[in-house]
Amino acid sequence: MLKIQNYINGNFHDPLSNEWLDNYCPADGEIYGSLPNSGKEDVDNAYIAAQSAFPSWSQTTLDERSRILTKISELIEANLDRFAEIESKDNGKPIHLAKTIDIPRAASNFRFFAHAITQFSSESHQSIGLDAVNYTLRQPIGVVGCISPWNLPLYLFTWKIAPAIAAGNCVVAKPSEITPATAYLLGDICNEVGLPKGVLNIVHGLGSTTGQAIIEHPDIKAISFTGGTITGAHIAKTAAPLFKKLSLELGGKNPNIIFADCDYNKMLETTVRSSFANQGQICLCGSRIFVERSIYEQFKTDFVNKVTQLKVGHPLNQDTDIGALVSKQHFEKILKYIDIAKKEHIILCGGNKIIIEGYENGYYVKPTIVEVTSNDCQLNQEEIFGPIVTIMPFDTEDEVLQMANDVKYGLSATLWTNDLKRAMRLSNHIQAGIIWVNTWMLRDLRTQFGGVKDSGVGREGGFEALRFFTEAKNICIKY
Repeated sequence: MLKIQNYINGNFHDPLSNEWLDNYCPADGEIYGSLPNSGKEDVDNAYIAAQSAFPSWSQTTLDERSRILTKISELIEANLDRFAEIESKDNGKPIHLAKTIDIPRAASNFRFFAHAITQFSSESHQSIGLDAVNYTLRQPIGVVGCISPWNLPLYLFTWKIAPAIAAGNCVVAKPSEITPATAYLLGDICNEVGLPKGVLNIVHGLGSTTGQAIIEHPDIKAISFTGGTITGAHIAKTAAPLFKKLSLELGGKNPNIIFADCDYNKMLETTVRSSFANQGQICLCGSRIFVERSIYEQFKTDFVNKVTQLKVGHPLNQDTDIGALVSKQHFEKILKYIDIAKKEHIILCGGNKIIIEGYENGYYVKPTIVEVTSNDCQLNQEEIFGPIVTIMPFDTEDEVLQMANDVKYGLSATLWTNDLKRAMRLSNHIQAGIIWVNTWMLRDLRTQFGGVKDSGVGREGGFEALRFFTEAKNICIKY
């Protein structure tokens, strides 16, 4: 049994209330550990540790911060197998995905911001004729709160804490209570590399207890959150009267638009991945697939054939393509959407849970393709966040553009065409923060990340993250 503890001021602690949550393994539905359900007092202690560390940490040289973040990156890589195995067990994702994507990306996050902070610069302005110069300082905010989701646990946890620490802040962080294990392991690495006590504090627990204590803490000055839109709205409502800085990366219902002039084989292979990677539990998955009518029937046949070949299995098996859904609650939510699909639409493949011998209580669902006739349907309007995609044909560019934008979300979109003018024209008009043309999930860490409409507020990534985690101060000198 894995007993997870809070990491506060460089040490591991039980919750002061002695209140614990069960940690479940999605692959078999069994309890394999426990974690704190931290309360206000635990968050207060984490804040005190962070605030005590801030004066010293904020004055460390950029080279020193860069050195420490680089060492964290190297130790994550050195412990790749250990981190990948526990990430797979905690989340249900195939272990090969954790080894090749999640854990390497977590290491890359630290390495990227270790370098980025040494290149981060501010502006100066000479006032000609007024004998004055203005220059801008970018100073760390103080103590910030970082709350990360369950779908890419260490990947997105480090995506927040690395730039916060690099910028000179101290952090009170909460990983998802569903997938807390790799964040817990990170505490040992921070101690091993010599990260000063109190710079990073990790408190575990429910959003309604631990998360709420973080967002309403009067002296935590910024909140970076990734998760559901409803929770994001609650955070904004709570934090806005306290004048906290907010970065909210929320839900998505992303269109995948396929024109007949695409590179068909490349498109087909990528669309299988963009539909069902990580069991479809990625906010960037293309869950609404629109196909030009002239190739629609061919695509439907080929896509169904490819998807039916995906192997659903135990996450630790090397040949598993689709692992277990993250929790029983999420598993039941996906089955409800499948019931809707059975009543209202045509299921082309999948549409059922899977019982795996020896793991009968695991949360397994067959990847599901649903043919719909209208973009207004529930399956096309609501974020399902699982191994379910819809497909439907379109006739004109204007028609598919209207359907692509006719949702409350606007995180990403994928566009397949070899017509450069069309690609640029549609990219300009699609309402989303990220557009991929003839690719998917190709990420340069220097670029901004975030959405529009109900998909969030603010941008993460690159210098945008460092700008969020600093305050600008203008200084005017007359000479």
